[in-house]
Amino acid sequence: MSITEAARGRAAALSALITVISVCAGDAIARSFPFGPDTRAVNDLGNQFVPYHARLWDLLHGRADGGALVNWQSGYGTSFLPDIGTYVSSPFALLVGLFPRDEIDLAVYVITVLKMAAAAAAMTVLLLALRGGAGPWWAAGVLGSSYALCGWAVTEAVYNPMWMDGLIAFPLLCLVGEWARTGRHRLLGPVIVALAWTANFYTAYMATLGAGLVLLMRVLTADGSAPVREQLGVLLRAACTTLLGIGLAAPVLAVVFLGSKQAYPGWAREFTPSDWTDVFARALPATYSFYTPAGFLGTGGLVLAGTLLFNRAVPRRERRAWTLLVVAAAVSMQWGPTHLLWHVFATPNGSPYRQTFVLAGVLVIAAWVSLSYGWPGRRALLGGTGVVALLAVGSATSSRITSWTYPLVVAGVAATVGAVVLARRAHPASPAFDNTPPAGPAFGDTPAARPAFGGRGPGPSPCFGKGRVGERPAGHSPATARRRRRKTLAVAAALLLVGAQVAQAALTTAYADRRRLAKLDDYAPWGDRQQAQADAVADADGWPAYRTEPGREQTTANDPLTVGGQGAAYYSSHTPDVLTRTLAALGAGWTSNGRAVQSLDNPVTDALFSVGARVHMPHDPHQRWSRPDDRKVTVTRAAAPQLVTVRPPGPEPRFAASPFRNQEKLLGSRVYTLPRTALRGGTLTAACPARSEVFLWAPGFSGTARLGRGGTPAELRGSVPARRAAMQPLGTAGDDGRVVITLKGAGAGKLPPGSAGCLDRDRLADAVDGLRSGGATSVRVTDNGVQAALPPGARGTAVFAMPRITGWSCRKDGAKARPADSYLGLVAVPLDGRTSAVTCDFTPPGLRIGGLAGGLSLLVLIAVGVLPRARARRRRSHTKTSPEDHRLVARTA
Repeated sequence: MSITEAARGRAAALSALITVISVCAGDAIARSFPFGPDTRAVNDLGNQFVPYHARLWDLLHGRADGGALVNWQSGYGTSFLPDIGTYVSSPFALLVGLFPRDEIDLAVYVITVLKMAAAAAAMTVLLLALRGGAGPWWAAGVLGSSYALCGWAVTEAVYNPMWMDGLIAFPLLCLVGEWARTGRHRLLGPVIVALAWTANFYTAYMATLGAGLVLLMRVLTADGSAPVREQLGVLLRAACTTLLGIGLAAPVLAVVFLGSKQAYPGWAREFTPSDWTDVFARALPATYSFYTPAGFLGTGGLVLAGTLLFNRAVPRRERRAWTLLVVAAAVSMQWGPTHLLWHVFATPNGSPYRQTFVLAGVLVIAAWVSLSYGWPGRRALLGGTGVVALLAVGSATSSRITSWTYPLVVAGVAATVGAVVLARRAHPASPAFDNTPPAGPAFGDTPAARPAFGGRGPGPSPCFGKGRVGERPAGHSPATARRRRRKTLAVAAALLLVGAQVAQAALTTAYADRRRLAKLDDYAPWGDRQQAQADAVADADGWPAYRTEPGREQTTANDPLTVGGQGAAYYSSHTPDVLTRTLAALGAGWTSNGRAVQSLDNPVTDALFSVGARVHMPHDPHQRWSRPDDRKVTVTRAAAPQLVTVRPPGPEPRFAASPFRNQEKLLGSRVYTLPRTALRGGTLTAACPARSEVFLWAPGFSGTARLGRGGTPAELRGSVPARRAAMQPLGTAGDDGRVVITLKGAGAGKLPPGSAGCLDRDRLADAVDGLRSGGATSVRVTDNGVQAALPPGARGTAVFAMPRITGWSCRKDGAKARPADSYLGLVAVPLDGRTSAVTCDFTPPGLRIGGLAGGLSLLVLIAVGVLPRARARRRRSHTKTSPEDHRLVARTA
């Protein structure tokens, strides 16, 4: 290992260590998991990302229902490759397999912290590569950690672990740009681009834009004297490297892109820029807000970045160019057109400043450019301190400022100024730095060959051992003393910078931990409730003979991924439009504006989707329901049709407004009575057949509904369009059939017509018997399809109990496959009486075209690596001459 590589390794290790210590210390201060009782599973971390890592764990250990193509556990059968590409395609995600299944929350936490450490190390390596390693390696390590600990990382990305891949991607892609500028690593560059885009295409897109801007600055400053043609060649080389890498990632990208095109629309938001006082405030420590850019970097990084414009040791061209890039990156976050450019031309749901990590990276690079020309002098240091002071003054009226903010700013600035002063004294004559250690004990001097104090040569000494009287040993020479003093000063400077960074980052992390719990939804980590639910599901599981539904009383929106079973619940950015609309037509509820569909506790829909066992859980106490729930975990069972049933010949029915009638249309039998209802105040009255089961459909109601005086109140949480309450069972009508439903809550006066339904269980049993007797005689389920044997002479339509998402193709007997038909939103195949077997297979849209693009890109990459070497080998063979040629040349001469 060379000296430069050793320094780079030490710097990367230091940055990673600072990052890990800061994050863990902050979480410990906040008493957040795994260092305390407070959960860290807020928002989509608990609702999506932990469950998807649990599903990945099951895949890695061969315990999942389905494979990489089809997820049989969620949404009654959905495409899983888009979810892999969105949530768990990072190489770091594979580490989840090393943890026990019941430590899934700890696994995700460790993966997140490791990603932050990797981002710190990657930025450190980039900094040391920008100016040939000029600058102290330990300062590069501190700045690298300040990037990984930026406000965006510790307040937003920390509970969106796939965003951390973008944090890693930015410095790596900047390195790829450096390689394009110098013509190195032609094979490795596209591979890194491919890994970045595969790990998380969303933040990789932002990182690619940022890396492109950094490369442009490098070309315009470092290569300012190069011909324009040469500069354009660098940019073209970088563009080709990027496109080739994206091509290698095409098998995942195409599937993710088309999967999002098939998804339910979800939220639609308009961008509104933040107040600049809030923007300035978020650049300071101990602030939090969900809808403002978290630009916190640590005052050390901010001060050093602020010195750039005032540091006369830096060439004027570089000072102006990098300062302009910092300002442009900050302003672009606040302007509508550039905001859309950063976010793939769509304002995101939730935080609208997801590109803030690029600004943090550019600030760190600017700080390093200033530092790499030597520790800033008094003028530059005053300028950098002034920049931070202006930010503090500009944010004075912001409500984001806390009682900790300004004390931390003052302490951080003082520590940074002190560190710079000490560092300048440690290197008084060095305008720039050299990471190469001294050649000998005294920077090239050999003390044994040169006596101290002008002695005449070696000889015995009664006081100092070998040497002449009065001669000092080498360890006490003036050069050694100066070196030790400089080393002490340098260590003190490093401790000041590191201490300020750790303290500010840890306290900001702790503050954000607490504010997130107060502001966002949160979910309990794996515990006794989830274990009891998983055990109940495992005991009742009979897949694929029937489905086991984990239950309506969910812990997260992705319970089937976490505790097992084959349920309706599903929450993803790729929740299919057809799934949401089909289940909503049948009376299902949702959250997240339709992206998180919920299970239906309804015997009719259980029969439609072959649910033979249903787990019933008490309400999750972590969600602080309005009433206590002391129910035990129970399982109900029912006879269920096969996954493939047959409907009689005739035109396909169409859904109507009533979910009760829609269930009957899909079932093929009339099982409900829809009574006339009267609503007076908060009381709904109706008349049902005696002993029939009463269901309430009130999608926009939020509150409790109770049947009669002794009924158990049922809770509904509807607030259309964000939340839609599911059809709710209330109990059994009395012998007189009189139904009185008491409603307490918001929206009771806006119940839809036909909001009450009365189910006849005997009719339902007859309908199920008919589907069982006329349906498939056997069903085989694979990781990407379903095979069913049909009774002889079957006519009409074979209906598969799974949503008809794009990608299903079916074939009858051995015939050619064709796109599956749809029957009220489910996969269907028409039958003519001669078909004995049907097979439906699923191929995610985009997989074929993405695979073709990826294969072609791989061939190009191989050609790029092989052809130049082949040409070089041929050139070397042509230049070699044989011994006979040498003798012939000699005779001719």
